[in-house]
Amino acid sequence: MTEKMKSVPSVSVSYTRNGSSTKANALGMRPMQERAYDRRGEQYLLIKSPPASGKSRALMFVALDKLHNQGLKQAIIVVPEKSIGASFNDEPLSKFGFWTDWTVQPKWNLCNAPGEDGGKVNSVGAFLDSDDRVLVCTHATFRFAVEKFGIERFDDRLIAVDEFHHVSSNPDNKLGLHLANFIARDRVHIVAMTGSYFRGDAEAVLGPQDESKFDTVTYTYYEQLNGYEFLKQLDIGYFFYSGSYSDDILHVLDASEKTIIHIPNVNSRESTKDKIREVEHIIEELGEWQGTDPVTGFQLVRTPDGRTLKIADLVDDDIAKRDRVSSALKDPAQKNNRDHVDIIIALGMAKEGFDWIWCEHALTVGYRSSLTEIVQIIGRATRDAPGKVRARFTNLIAEPDASEDAVTEAVNDTLKAIAASLLMEQVLAPRFNFTPKNAGSGPVEGFDYGEDGYNPEKCNVGFNEQTGQFQIEIKGLAEPKSKEATRICQEDLNEVIAAFVQDKTAIERGLFDEELVPEELTQVRMGKIIKDRYPELDEEDQEAVRQHAITALNLTQQAKHIALGGGTDPEQSANTALIDGVRRFAMDVRELDIDLIDRINPFGEAYAILAKTMSEESLKQVAAAIAAKRTTLTMEEAKELAVRAVKFKKERGRLPLISSTDAWEKRMAEGAAAFVRFKDEGRYE
Repeated sequence: MTEKMKSVPSVSVSYTRNGSSTKANALGMRPMQERAYDRRGEQYLLIKSPPASGKSRALMFVALDKLHNQGLKQAIIVVPEKSIGASFNDEPLSKFGFWTDWTVQPKWNLCNAPGEDGGKVNSVGAFLDSDDRVLVCTHATFRFAVEKFGIERFDDRLIAVDEFHHVSSNPDNKLGLHLANFIARDRVHIVAMTGSYFRGDAEAVLGPQDESKFDTVTYTYYEQLNGYEFLKQLDIGYFFYSGSYSDDILHVLDASEKTIIHIPNVNSRESTKDKIREVEHIIEELGEWQGTDPVTGFQLVRTPDGRTLKIADLVDDDIAKRDRVSSALKDPAQKNNRDHVDIIIALGMAKEGFDWIWCEHALTVGYRSSLTEIVQIIGRATRDAPGKVRARFTNLIAEPDASEDAVTEAVNDTLKAIAASLLMEQVLAPRFNFTPKNAGSGPVEGFDYGEDGYNPEKCNVGFNEQTGQFQIEIKGLAEPKSKEATRICQEDLNEVIAAFVQDKTAIERGLFDEELVPEELTQVRMGKIIKDRYPELDEEDQEAVRQHAITALNLTQQAKHIALGGGTDPEQSANTALIDGVRRFAMDVRELDIDLIDRINPFGEAYAILAKTMSEESLKQVAAAIAAKRTTLTMEEAKELAVRAVKFKKERGRLPLISSTDAWEKRMAEGAAAFVRFKDEGRYE
């Protein structure tokens, strides 16, 4: 306990705490809820909003209007698990200014009620035949009910899907299949809600045609946290350890912080395969065990400095013990009691929908394969609470060891952890609006352009602190032309970036290929991902989406570099806002143009942090393992480079030269030559 804590490299985002996200309007709606209510007339509505922003209540407002003013018969609220059903219990909304209250008859909250004869699926049928208005059930119950009764039975009703990221367009995902059928029939209203900005992770939630029918309400992490009263700073980072994680955990665990520890899955590389012993070892490291609280079931541990920690063990296989601890954590009488519990140790619990406002540190051991799961875990620490000024997320990951198989697995985990970190940095940053710099450019109302104001002679960066949005002018930027491309640039850039940073080729080369020409990633690799993801867009719109996505990623990474002091100890500049970094980068370069942005390696800053936190020996092992797999140009890469070479010729009037001193021009020439060679060999038709 007395050993000095090791520094965990992280990006730190600071917020102004203007209190706006917690203030209600005359109808009792907070800003996100008001934004959703303004779109209440939409048949298909997607709400993307962080944990604790009030999605459940937003749905109540929208659903009540649809039932009373839009002619819908009933509302069916679908949640992923029974515990989340409590979020839709009765609410006296009229007490806060709304025109009616939210009520659910106990027998129709199937997360609590036992159901009719024959079970909960039959209860759904009974509800559909009744005159009652609201039903709450799990995803599973709804799935089975649709299979039993058919989609026609749900006509003229609202179907609201909470935690929408559980849905997938994969044919094996039954809920996704049902929703696609509902949309095809077009006789229901759908409200979809998610706290994750990576819907479905690598797999799309809906097909492009279905997704285009949804009107999207986006409330960003930045807006949410900037509008808090207390929480001012959020840090995210990762830490590599060797040996057993339970021996190293106190290097990053501060027992004075309210913490949720998620230990690794028993099948993961980080696990010792004895989860019970792992929990015991963490408790032993924290202090001297004093017994179990007879009421709550919490473990009592006396620390070397004389404090008594209350530790909730949600890993215990004894269901009776675990249920007692779980019930104590959910006790509504203790919700506002900071001293109720100090540390929660969990494995599969305490993630989605788990509300402990006092949590200051989400400490996760081992990489979680789902980005959505990581977002949900981080969300446990981003609640606002009195006296809670700083929150953080730390991911502990095992360094590679000597055996070849373990190195391969460790490399994959390392790359995934870095990808997750990059994505969270993107989510936490303010929102970017990019516009091309041209003769007609001018200042946008509501945006602050810095001390010198708007300069018509150069590219400007404006920031609106209230909405957490940047307005950034970029020379040579392509604008989206179609409605769908515009929607993607406005709503889904993080989805595109998620696909890019999870691409193994991109992240491996970006981190460890010393001969990399950045445009191979920013133009060729990102271009391929856009084409694969949005084949319905024409080439011009695909290029516009590519430019917007790579600009958002690279601006955030360059801003992080500046915010962390350009290579100084991250802790020394932890309070430097990412916002200042964006503005400083844009102002420091001679001209902010798309060519400059394309020449930046998106993974350069991630490597700088990796080099600080991983031992030199392990870093060499990772680099060697990736280098051993590296191949020459593939046919697909040669084709993409040849396409870029043709564009180069259109712009310059000549083909790129293989003898050029410009690395990117030379690489395009090599790719074009390889493409011709592949064609001559008959490998391309």
